[in-house]
Amino acid sequence: MENMLGLLKVRVVKATNLAIRDLKSSDPYVVLTLGNQMVKTRVVRKNLNPVWDEELTLAIPKSTPPLKLQVLDKDTLSKDDKMGDAEIDLQPLVTSVNMRNNPQSVNSDTELRRLVASKDNCLGKDSCIRHVSGQTIQDLCLRLQNVESGELEVEIRWIDLPQAT
Repeated sequence: MENMLGLLKVRVVKATNLAIRDLKSSDPYVVLTLGNQMVKTRVVRKNLNPVWDEELTLAIPKSTPPLKLQVLDKDTLSKDDKMGDAEIDLQPLVTSVNMRNNPQSVNSDTELRRLVASKDNCLGKDSCIRHVSGQTIQDLCLRLQNVESGELEVEIRWIDLPQAT
C-alpha cells in the first residue's frame, strides 16, 4: 500500500460503432491494464454497441503509468480478435487530486481541468475532470485506435486510500 497513491474505479459504460469481427457482429469485452494489473468486463454477445455499465477497480502506483484499454472479440475456437485500443494519461487526474487536497483552491462540485480532444490523444471529445461531492471524477469518450471504427465511454473516479494510524 505504501507504493500506491490511491484506487481507480473505472466504470466501463458502453461502446458504439464497433468493428465486425465475426460473420455479422462481434462478442466484445474490455481489458483494462495499469502497470502489472489487469481486469476485464464481461462479454456482451453479438453486439456492436454493447452496454456494460460495469465498475472495475485498480490500484494507482506512485509511478503512475497510463491506463490501457483494449476491446476484444471473444472467440471460442480461436484466439480473441482485437477490436481496438486506447490509452488514458492519468497524470491530469493525479494533478487534479493534489489540487483538490488544497482546500483554498477547490469548492465542492467544481470543474478542476478540461482536456481537449486532439490527434495526440484518444479523446473523441473534450473531457472534464471535476470535483463532485468529495470525489474527483473524469468522464471520457475514447476513439479506439488501430481499428476501422469504434468509441468507448468510461468514467474514472479517484478513491483515496485509508490513512494509516
